[in-house]
Amino acid sequence: MRSFFTSLIEVVEVLVVAIVSVLLIKTFLIQPFLVNGDSMEPNFSNGNYLLVDEISYRLREPERGEVIVFRYPENRSVFYIKRIIGLPGETIEIKGGQVKIYNNDFPEGFTASEDYLTDVTRTSGDLKVTLAEGDYFVMGDNRVYSFDSRKWGSLPEADIIGLVRFNLWPLNEARAIERPSY
Repeated sequence: MRSFFTSLIEVVEVLVVAIVSVLLIKTFLIQPFLVNGDSMEPNFSNGNYLLVDEISYRLREPERGEVIVFRYPENRSVFYIKRIIGLPGETIEIKGGQVKIYNNDFPEGFTASEDYLTDVTRTSGDLKVTLAEGDYFVMGDNRVYSFDSRKWGSLPEADIIGLVRFNLWPLNEARAIERPSY
């Protein structure tokens, strides 16, 4: 009888350690995220299961081209996935289907080379916006069907949950996510 209770206590201890470990990892390191919608097609599809790195942005600033998960600024209970296009202090201009970015390094601006988009993708809209410190401009890869910074404005850094690192599901689309070069 005594060995049964000893074994039971050991099993409970292992379960407690496992549960606490999972909660700590999920709370501070990585979050699962399920893509809902077509705004990131063709790179991410409805139903993709992703892992989001929550620690990188505690160590460094977000970079252009990275895919992030964030809280929608107008309803923080809603989560979105988009790509970072504009960084704090930059001016973003959308005109003639192209995205032009102005910053200290490129005061005359440069056209974003968005290799992750299909050849026929055009960015709709006609706007020019300067981002405040701590704000980002984000857009979906499927520009026609994306509800993004073109509609609701800039994204405060405080609303960013983390960086998309892995696409886990479906298995035939499983891969690590790389940041494209600009």
